[in-house]
Amino acid sequence: QVQLQESGPGLVKPSQTLSLTCTVSGGSITTNYYYWSWIRQPPGKGLEWIGYIAYTGSTYYSPSLKSRTSITRDTSKNQFTLQLSSVTPENAAVYYCAGGEYSGGYLSIGSWGQGTKVTVSS
Repeated sequence: QVQLQESGPGLVKPSQTLSLTCTVSGGSITTNYYYWSWIRQPPGKGLEWIGYIAYTGSTYYSPSLKSRTSITRDTSKNQFTLQLSSVTPENAAVYYCAGGEYSGGYLSIGSWGQGTKVTVSS
């Protein structure tokens, strides 16, 4: 069973870059047809998909966040990392990493990390 664990600072200052890492165990991030996502949930709001890095290493980002987002991976450590630049207090949220596959044209999430809370404040 695939397990995911987020790590990174819980407090980021405005205008800085948020950086979170997801460590995957029980499966490889290069497993065929698997896509590794970052998803967030601001306080009192719904889930927002940020982007993914595919088993091939290709990436796809939400259009609304694309200009500030980068997802990379380290296959030797079985980790993938989110960087979100120029953060504002509106970017405070619980950030989740997740893994899934496409089914019927939709990305179906099968595994979730427990989530990590990020506050943006000076």
